[in-house]
Amino acid sequence: MHSILFFLGWVVVVNYNELNDKDHFSKKPAGYLLVKINNEPKLTGDLLRFTATVEANVLNGKRTTANGNLLITIKDSSAKNLYYGDELLIPSTYHPIDPPFNPAEFNYKKYLAKQNIHYQAFLYAHQFQVLNRNTGNAIIGYSLRLRQRLVEKFKQNMHNPEAIAVASTLILGYKADLSNDVLQAYSKTGTIHVLSVSGAHVAILFIMLSFLLSFLDRFRYGKPIKAVLIILLIWYYALLTGFSPAVCRAAVMISMVIIGKTYSRHINTLNILAISAFFLLLYDPLFITDVGFQLSYLAVFGLIVLQPVVYNWVDIKNKWADKLWALCSVSIAAQVITFPLSAFYFHQFPVYFLISNLFIIIPSAIIMYAGIAYLLFSDIPFVSTALGWVLEKSILLMNKTLALIEHAPWSGINKIWITGAEYLLLYGIIISIFYLLYERKLWLLKLSLSFFLLLAISISFKRWKHADSGDITFLNLRKHTGIIFKTGEKAVVVSDLSDTDKTYRYSIQPYLDSCQVSYANLIKPGSDIRLTFLLKGGNLIQFGDKKLLIFDKQLQNVVLSEKLKLDYLCISGNPKADINFINKNYSYRLLIIDNNNSNALITSLEAEASEMHINYKVLRRNKSVMLASN
Repeated sequence: MHSILFFLGWVVVVNYNELNDKDHFSKKPAGYLLVKINNEPKLTGDLLRFTATVEANVLNGKRTTANGNLLITIKDSSAKNLYYGDELLIPSTYHPIDPPFNPAEFNYKKYLAKQNIHYQAFLYAHQFQVLNRNTGNAIIGYSLRLRQRLVEKFKQNMHNPEAIAVASTLILGYKADLSNDVLQAYSKTGTIHVLSVSGAHVAILFIMLSFLLSFLDRFRYGKPIKAVLIILLIWYYALLTGFSPAVCRAAVMISMVIIGKTYSRHINTLNILAISAFFLLLYDPLFITDVGFQLSYLAVFGLIVLQPVVYNWVDIKNKWADKLWALCSVSIAAQVITFPLSAFYFHQFPVYFLISNLFIIIPSAIIMYAGIAYLLFSDIPFVSTALGWVLEKSILLMNKTLALIEHAPWSGINKIWITGAEYLLLYGIIISIFYLLYERKLWLLKLSLSFFLLLAISISFKRWKHADSGDITFLNLRKHTGIIFKTGEKAVVVSDLSDTDKTYRYSIQPYLDSCQVSYANLIKPGSDIRLTFLLKGGNLIQFGDKKLLIFDKQLQNVVLSEKLKLDYLCISGNPKADINFINKNYSYRLLIIDNNNSNALITSLEAEASEMHINYKVLRRNKSVMLASN
């Protein structure tokens, strides 16, 4: 039976992958594509980004049925009027999503592939034509437009942009206006779940609806009517917030709990959790690869299985102290069960998670209730003004307190990079320890200690490997220079970027963190530095026994009396020189042409190097180049 279910599951996943469909748009010739916007477009600066479903390939005026998803980015002010359900005719100039070019960089290609998106298109003004408006699902279209109107209502009586963004995110699941600083504060304090509309939000809504509709219990058919109304309203809320996996899971679970209680059935929470996961995966098998889905189900599993064990650790007689410990046990259970997954994906652990999670319980509930009440009574002047004031002040207080916790000493453990094997070992430790506390068997103690020993060996070996290694990495940074010289836990980064730049944090910092670099010295390409492991004077760098030269505009007219012997020569900064001139002055084993050059120069140098049979690497739409220093 299990093998049959596994086979059926495998068939569902294979069929769900759009690349296996013979009608996928990438498998047919086309001059144009007929696409329909299938989500809410997001405006960032002057770029509008959205996903669209391809409905037909158009070649010489003839349409051929096609399918598949396409990520589209448009740089055009007139594109701001595009919305869900609009049909467009666009050129068939798409290309595959780029993989990560630099080590430890976020794998955006893999992230989109899990959403069945494998291609993208970038369009400018007058490269698209709107054929039809509002042709999508009427219910979803209405829901998205309603959410936009509700977001606008927050702006009527609230003035702080951050407060408006948090209210829109926490209550409606609208994240477009949320700043990175706010996201970072919630993430580093272990309260990011508050900004992800999830089971807690649905539970708060359920409590409110149960209270408001409690009068129906007095009537003969009041309970079934009440159950139907609550289920419908909860699913409408799920629709309004974009059907996130966490909300869908909570909606399915609460729907089943409501049905069970209405007809006085025994409720097995773990069975309901499993059934909700089953139905969601039937709808979209790739949900199982979604981090939000995994964290949501793990957290609920922890609350069901681990929370009672944690709660029974301490026997408290005082009523209020016992309630406080019950809340602490909830936070501890959820944090412990999700820690390995969070460490694997996000590489950090919030030390003060217990304090921050206890603090946000009351503010988040006030914000939810005040926010819903505000939206219901937004047209009543005095009431909406008062509720808007309460909502805004509550959010600002919560943000300020979380910011204080975020910047407190030792508020978080960062640079946690674990392998897949270490990730599994952590879960082995957690499960065996909790089972040991429940059963108190000697073999469980031996098992947990064995897992600890294996984890310690793995981490020690990894640290020894990093401490004993040294390498030079030429990064692909798109119009920027980036070279990392790493030896053990120290590194020198030669780049024209600052360490606060978005590109630096996205493409350079993750690699330093993954290598456990504790000290990194950032210098500009023209700066000099003298260290025990690296010497840089002008454009010439000595790293261990390797010599490297950065050939830029400063050297484009410099003629040497005799050839300078090098190991590596990196052409950067778009100098006006060809390889013949370079070869007259320098001899080298490897030529690097980085992305901080014009496309014309890169093409020319590449052609010359190929013709002259020179060993070279080009950092244009290619992965970074990593070279051992010894």
